[in-house]
Amino acid sequence: MGNPFFAAVYDRLMASTERAGLAERRAALIADARGATLEVGAGTGLNLRHYPDAVTELVLTEPDPHMARRLRSRVADAGRPVEVVEAPAERLPLEDARFDTAVVTLVLCTVTEPAQALAEIARVLKPGGRLLFIEHVRADASGLVRWQDRLERPWGWIAGGCHPNRDTVGSLDASALRVESVERGEMPKAPPLVKPLVAGVAVRDA
Repeated sequence: MGNPFFAAVYDRLMASTERAGLAERRAALIADARGATLEVGAGTGLNLRHYPDAVTELVLTEPDPHMARRLRSRVADAGRPVEVVEAPAERLPLEDARFDTAVVTLVLCTVTEPAQALAEIARVLKPGGRLLFIEHVRADASGLVRWQDRLERPWGWIAGGCHPNRDTVGSLDASALRVESVERGEMPKAPPLVKPLVAGVAVRDA
C-alpha cells in the first residue's frame, strides 16, 4: 500500500512552492491552533515546525506507510511530544469530541471519500472546535475547470491520487461543520491545474 516514489520525492516537488509563499501561508494558518490538535493527512510533516506552544497535544495521522516513515523521522527531531497514527481520514481511530483544533493542508484532494473524511473530523472535534484548512480546489474559470476534469485521472497517477477538480468548499458547506471564513488565492509556483487555493476556518457548532 502507499506510493514509495511519491513519498520519496514529495518534499523536493514542493520545495519551490513552499519557498514562494506556501510555507508562510501554512504558518499563518497554524498559528491559530490551540489545545488538543489533530492534523489529518500530515504527509512528511511540513506543518510540524509551525505549531505554536498553545498546542497542548499533537496527533498526526497519515495513511501512506511510506509518508508515515518520513513523518516519524521529522517528528523525532521536533523537540515536542507528537503521536503519529497510520489511519485514513475516513476512519480515524480516535475518540469522539477529543480535539479543540483539526488541520488539513492539501489533503482533501486525495482522500477517497471527502464527505466521510469531513464527518470523521467533525466527530473528533469538540463542540466549538475548529478545522483550519488550506486546499487547492476546483477553479471558477470555465476553461481551467474543463482541463481539471479532463486531466483528473492522469494527474492522479502522477500526483499520488490527487483530484484537481474537487469543490472542497462545497463539501465543507454540506458537512457537519460551519464555514466561518474562507479566503481564495493561488498556490505559488504550482501547475495551473492546482493553482486555485482556499484557506480558512470551519467550526463544529455545539
